[in-house]
Amino acid sequence: MPLLARSIQTPLHIDVRRGAVADLGRILADGRISSGGDVAVVVGPGLGERVAEMIRPSLSSADVFTTSGGTLDAALELAAKLRSRQYDAVVGIGGGTTVDTAKYAASRWGLPMISVATSLANDGIGSPVASLINDGIKGSYGVHIPFGVVVDLDFVENGPERVNRGGIGDVISNISALADWELAREVRNEPVDGLAASLARMGAEAVLAMPGDMSDDAFVTVLAEALISSGLAMAVCGSSRPSSGGCHEIMHAIDSLFPGTASHGELAGLGALFCTFLRGDEPRLAQMSDCLARHQLPRLPSDVGLSDEQFIEAVGFAPRTRPDRYTILEHLAMTPDETRRKLADYARAIDN
Repeated sequence: MPLLARSIQTPLHIDVRRGAVADLGRILADGRISSGGDVAVVVGPGLGERVAEMIRPSLSSADVFTTSGGTLDAALELAAKLRSRQYDAVVGIGGGTTVDTAKYAASRWGLPMISVATSLANDGIGSPVASLINDGIKGSYGVHIPFGVVVDLDFVENGPERVNRGGIGDVISNISALADWELAREVRNEPVDGLAASLARMGAEAVLAMPGDMSDDAFVTVLAEALISSGLAMAVCGSSRPSSGGCHEIMHAIDSLFPGTASHGELAGLGALFCTFLRGDEPRLAQMSDCLARHQLPRLPSDVGLSDEQFIEAVGFAPRTRPDRYTILEHLAMTPDETRRKLADYARAIDN
């Protein structure tokens, strides 16, 4: 009887704890990624000197590169610098912008990449996707999944709390994204990858049910693992489908039309809550709304400085950001007047 199985790419090493950055040399050696520490360390402008000082005792052979901007040009510039000598791996240390730049640059030359997250803004820390700006537009670029994912809770604790809270919104948006995926299966017979869906759902459910906040190591650890799980879900199915539906279409639309409004995770959570309302899923709406409120995340357009008309414009534009994706937004195909009425009903439901 033949046995059918599939191989999936996952990081060789996952470590969520305090003091991880200072212990990078041992982590890389134990993971058989680099025994001698001949790695390229990529940092953002805000962390450079501090990180270089911390890693020098355990990674004396490392070269430290500073990058900024999160653009495709910056990633290509970094990739060119990586040709200066042979490296065992590229280690990206910082927030999502720095990590994504390092991901792309490493993939250009087929180098193993280690993601060391100092914030928990979104699920890019462990995903096979790099979000980079090209000609003023943020695009998603496929890259190799990180060989290792490390989250240093010391850095997370000392980072901007609002940035870290955004990761909560990004994780729970998986609930809405998965509902959109099921809708696409029902209406368009789109296949749903059960393993990818399970990974994305488990992390979201864990964060929804977990007590505590960003001052609690137990909660932060669950959030970090949920973000990593969400990235693995994308790697399993080869797309962002398990973590990106109408929620992210709205997020990308706001980013395009009204740049600088709020963070990725804040907008993803807001978009997920609105899409859940559009589905008429009242139990989920209450659960997600309570979670966002508990963690001081936006639930209404006004919470991120948008007028109702701006949000209505973004909802109308949203399907254009992912033309191949079928979500509740494409399913309802609302006119501006219909969106306006739905938004008024949504505001009343949230206020209640």
